Amino acid sequence: MPYFDSASAAPLHPVARQALLAALDEGWADPVRLYREGRRARLLLDAAREAAAEAVGCRADELVFTPSGTHAVHTGVAGALAGRRRVGSRLVVSAVEHSSVLHAAEAHAASGGSVTEVPVDRLGAVSPDGYASALDPTTALACLQSANHEVGTVQPVAEVAEVCGAVGVPLLVDAAQSLGWGPVEGGWSLLTASAHKWGGPPGVGLLAVRKGVRFAPQGPLDERESGRSAGFGNLPAIVAAAASLRAVRAEADAEAARLRVLVDRIRRRVARLVPDVEVVGDAERRLPHLVTFSCLYVDGETLLHELDRAGYSVSSGSSCTSSTLTPSHVLKAMGVLSEGNVRVSLPPGTTAEEVNGFLEVLPRAVSGIRARLGVPEAPEADPVAESVELDALGLRCPQPVIELARAIGTVPVGGTVTVVSDDEVARLDIPAWCAMRGHAYVGEAARPVGVAYTVRRLR
Repeated sequence: MPYFDSASAAPLHPVARQALLAALDEGWADPVRLYREGRRARLLLDAAREAAAEAVGCRADELVFTPSGTHAVHTGVAGALAGRRRVGSRLVVSAVEHSSVLHAAEAHAASGGSVTEVPVDRLGAVSPDGYASALDPTTALACLQSANHEVGTVQPVAEVAEVCGAVGVPLLVDAAQSLGWGPVEGGWSLLTASAHKWGGPPGVGLLAVRKGVRFAPQGPLDERESGRSAGFGNLPAIVAAAASLRAVRAEADAEAARLRVLVDRIRRRVARLVPDVEVVGDAERRLPHLVTFSCLYVDGETLLHELDRAGYSVSSGSSCTSSTLTPSHVLKAMGVLSEGNVRVSLPPGTTAEEVNGFLEVLPRAVSGIRARLGVPEAPEADPVAESVELDALGLRCPQPVIELARAIGTVPVGGTVTVVSDDEVARLDIPAWCAMRGHAYVGEAARPVGVAYTVRRLR
């Protein structure tokens, strides 16, 4: 069964498995103890730190291991903000950061700090100018992911780091998605990552803090990991994480070139094989193994189940795959379609045959779902009114858009259709539908219940 969700968790690399098993025999003791077993464990820990630091591009004494990538983010954000509290309390983040960064920002705001979000373009990228305008003399920290976890767009980290460095603001980079493919370029100040994203075992994160960065660890401290990550670490997992990072880096260039060809095939053929689909993210400046697309008139959760039954494991940023009924914050910030959203992230070793099989299954799955939902193939021929209002209250994605597609043919060219919906996804998907189908999105207006979205027929 092809597994196409390595952006969530990559399969355990063979080197990680070998290192883990070996370290279980040699690295079980406490590395801070001075007896023989402790010294042996300390040698393993020091070697793992050296290997990880080399891959990150920092000094070994700048890097600590944490219980997870999320723990690394929270520790890094809190420590950097506390270390610069005399400067101010402003935190600057991009609108498409991983939830761990956004949750850290929420905690900072709840404790009295201020948070500024930098917007992204339709490809999911920030601009250095956007960060420049967000920074002010009270900014304590800026955060920017190296590459987006949902759409794969690579961010201009080096340029943003230069902007931040010019005004003395440290930049924390979440490198979880990209570190296995190569080091993060530029003058970043702090960096975080997570081992299970590159084929290491879960439960190991990295936090690098450059020398000279003001950093005040928060919470109870002990003598381990430079006082930045308390407790007895999982040394066998740490050893396996470092060994696998070195291994995947040695394979990265060749594997990236091979997977990029397969992803380009998916990007091209999905757009040709599936009607009314939007491939999102930057086609060039992107991770080599990841592609995301959204299918109009499709329930995302149903599509993922259909693909799973066909033997393909994929994920989604669509609102329809959670109980929150809110669109992915990444897709929302980009202003792209969220219906029927599919993220394909190929693990190392994925074959062309597996990708071709997926491309055969996908059109049938989408077509079958649309047929069951009663999606109209074309607008009705004879208009019946200058304007029509549809009550879509209580209907969830993609039904409000399907009702709009059915009704657009009932008004003449120049006429309007208004959809009243209480589903937040409609705010994103109705304008996206207009852009895809060649109609004009007029705007929205609040109603006592729900919101009215008005569309003008142009053809």
